[in-house]
Amino acid sequence: MRRVALISTGGTIEKTYDELGGVLENTVSVLDVMLASLDLRGVVLVRVPLMNKDSLDMSERDHVLIAQTAAAMATTHDGVVIVHGTDSLAMTGERVVELAPELSVPVVLTGAMRPYMLRTTDALQNLTEALLSVQVMSPGVYVAMHNRVLAFPGVVKDREHGTFVRAEAAG
Repeated sequence: MRRVALISTGGTIEKTYDELGGVLENTVSVLDVMLASLDLRGVVLVRVPLMNKDSLDMSERDHVLIAQTAAAMATTHDGVVIVHGTDSLAMTGERVVELAPELSVPVVLTGAMRPYMLRTTDALQNLTEALLSVQVMSPGVYVAMHNRVLAFPGVVKDREHGTFVRAEAAG
């Protein structure tokens, strides 16, 4: 059995609709609902609910805390998945590379451009890709989304196309 730490930080992937306010917001985590729909044979997930924030609201301190938590979890698990908002996911990925340059397991970040609660969402696909990637990639820091796995450093969000790309490919 592979032990994988799953760090949740919020972001669009976990947003729910507030009917009274008419807005999508980070109030409760939907990760357990998503995980219950997956067949994760051979994997023991250790949930680490670190925060539940829109990544636009994250401070430098938040990015460092996520990176430090990932580095600590990497010492006791076979891999680490970080569920994160896409607006500042690349910043956290870079912090993990800086603060944990000698990782012995993969750390995979993922998120979604559209919340899990919406009918047309990329959330479940991206979470599934991250959970698979963390089992097959070599030690390092990655983002897994939209049928691609990219290694940090040098990954950026391509806002025009709604995905992540290598920095040199950004247009």
